[in-house]
Amino acid sequence: MEKLGVDMRKKNAHDGYFVSCHTGKAQDKKKISKLTQAGSLIDPHDIIFKAVGNIICSLTLGDRFEYTDETFLRLIHLVDVIMKGLTGILPQILSGVSWLSYLPGPHRKVQKQYDEFSIIIQEFVNEHKKTRDPTCPRDLIDAFLDEIDKAKGNPESCFHEQNICCLVFDLLAAGIETTSSTILWGLQYLVLYPEVQKRVQEEIDRVIGEVNSPRMEDQPNMTYTSAVIHEIQRYADVVPFPLPYHTWKDTEVGNFVIPKDTTVFNHLSAVLKDETMWEKPREFYPEHFLDANGKLVKREAFLPFSTGRHACPGEQLAKMELFIFMTSLLQHFSFCVPENCPRPKEERVFALTVSPSAFQISAIPR
Repeated sequence: MEKLGVDMRKKNAHDGYFVSCHTGKAQDKKKISKLTQAGSLIDPHDIIFKAVGNIICSLTLGDRFEYTDETFLRLIHLVDVIMKGLTGILPQILSGVSWLSYLPGPHRKVQKQYDEFSIIIQEFVNEHKKTRDPTCPRDLIDAFLDEIDKAKGNPESCFHEQNICCLVFDLLAAGIETTSSTILWGLQYLVLYPEVQKRVQEEIDRVIGEVNSPRMEDQPNMTYTSAVIHEIQRYADVVPFPLPYHTWKDTEVGNFVIPKDTTVFNHLSAVLKDETMWEKPREFYPEHFLDANGKLVKREAFLPFSTGRHACPGEQLAKMELFIFMTSLLQHFSFCVPENCPRPKEERVFALTVSPSAFQISAIPR
């Protein structure tokens, strides 16, 4: 990110449906006021996905989009439907077997959607070729095009234009789904546990104040907020099964020998909810990450991003997003459900990631 000249704090200041109210735009404040008056209920799902999507677009495509931009909406939609299409076992099996992949089936629809996605990204690549400065890459596409130039004449290089589309899709799919789902789980838990929300807001008021925008430099001084974000990740468990490993030789792990050419899945839920490692594994309990003095503690079993060489490459970005989004939202709003309105249900929707079922809440300006 540093190489590409990206200031995550500035990027985040533009995005987030509720966060936008403190950017000084009168229309944003009016919109928020109208939505939250008289205990109005709103569904945060759509706008959170767009806000997080804009962060990834800033890094990969070099700019953010207005939330009504047709290209942006189409990209987000295609990523969503492709991920849902890949959830079914049948498309994955058929796509992985050569001659079967030519038969009619849901996998053909997924391929058509991915082709459309690739066409859109190729348009961005073509525009980058015309405007880029090799000495100053603006984003991922510029940096990748630089590597393509360096790899010319090397037939074994993986730096070619087809892989740009693959990489952008991977980043959008992984970056949007996981972070958005975690933020949505966080909003739901804060509504269900108002005492936790109140303590976080007290710490935000004490460390950041009402006017200053949250910065990553504030995080070391916000132990309770950090513990809550950690617990949201642990309890939500949005990626129970990360991408599988494949052993290229016989491998010994503890007292077990895993033979060569074995596909291995990490069951992260077994670690994040291990009864021998957590005091209250089946409850939302931020104190899991606090010692007796209220200091943040590292837990060996806290592995929401997996571990080893195949750990999530976007771990640092995700941590920044979660902290900036959650603190910005709670700095300016209190979240609740008005009386006589249904409370969010902790129902888990299983796909490639685990997201909360649809819910509605009120965002009351502080």
